[in-house]
Amino acid sequence: MITILLWIIIGALAGWIASMIMGKNAQMGAIANIASGIVGALLVAFLASLIPGVELEVGKGNWFVTLIAAIIGACIVIWIVSAVMGRRGGRTRV
Repeated sequence: MITILLWIIIGALAGWIASMIMGKNAQMGAIANIASGIVGALLVAFLASLIPGVELEVGKGNWFVTLIAAIIGACIVIWIVSAVMGRRGGRTRV
């Protein structure tokens, strides 16, 4: 249970940092930052669990690696959402 709570906290921080990296911080609200970070962190944790020998467990002393992985995951989520919303947004590109 504590691991899930820590993933949520790290995901929220990662989502905020990723939104600044992706240049979407002004367009996204706090809830969207947190949601993208949590989804990104969980996505990366799931993908890492599929690779033999790779462990991304919170609380085992690898906070920096976990945070970096969560930021990367959040950037991927923000990029995917931006791509999908850009196509549905009805904007005409010239």
